[in-house]
Amino acid sequence: MIDILLSLLILTGAIFTFVGSLGLARLRDFYTRLHGPTKATTLGVGCLLIASALFFSVRDEGVSLHEVLVTLFLFITAPVSAHLLAKAALHLKVKSLAPTPALDTDTPPD
Repeated sequence: MIDILLSLLILTGAIFTFVGSLGLARLRDFYTRLHGPTKATTLGVGCLLIASALFFSVRDEGVSLHEVLVTLFLFITAPVSAHLLAKAALHLKVKSLAPTPALDTDTPPD
């Protein structure tokens, strides 16, 4: 039973990591390219680390905290670094390929 769970976690992690890496390579805009490593790849690496923690916890008769700490660190730092990269790009006025939304001048602001 544990082998099936580990296999599913590894397969899910590999798929998410591949999709995130593919998004990083294929997307054309900085802002859309930022989503690949911060969303999909983080989930993929998280699944792989959880699978590793389960495997070594079952095999060594003890809780493997190294992988849990790395997963926690990854889930905390990835959104923060993506936020800082996006703010820096906005500060440097990096152009986006998405059209700017038009302002509606008929209605007064709230």
